[in-house]
Amino acid sequence: MPSSCKDIREALAQCLQTSDCVMKYRNKPSDCLRPPLLETMPTKCQQLKKGYGECKRGMVDMRKRFRGNQPIALSKELEGEGISTRSGGQLYAGRSAYGEVVKETEGREPEQRDWREIENEKFREKEGS
Repeated sequence: MPSSCKDIREALAQCLQTSDCVMKYRNKPSDCLRPPLLETMPTKCQQLKKGYGECKRGMVDMRKRFRGNQPIALSKELEGEGISTRSGGQLYAGRSAYGEVVKETEGREPEQRDWREIENEKFREKEGS
């Protein structure tokens, strides 16, 4: 568990080393992470700093004590690619957690509609008339 924040820590250090705060103005990286100079840092470094803080906080969170922090898909974030799912939201049992229906992909047969959905539609039609 102590090494669960290692990747994001290295990414933050790399971001700090390439920033203007360190390279151009010759400030210490620790000074660049404090409020007067923090606003001059690139957005990416500010986001990594916040993510690193949340990761460290998660290490002492009693709810995560047994499972540890969630693994961070850092390589995709550093390359500028976002993590995306098929519907753009959280999935639960093949369907979106927010009520949208996940679009079917080619080559798969469409799912059978649940009898409860059909009955609910009939009820709504009767209610609306």
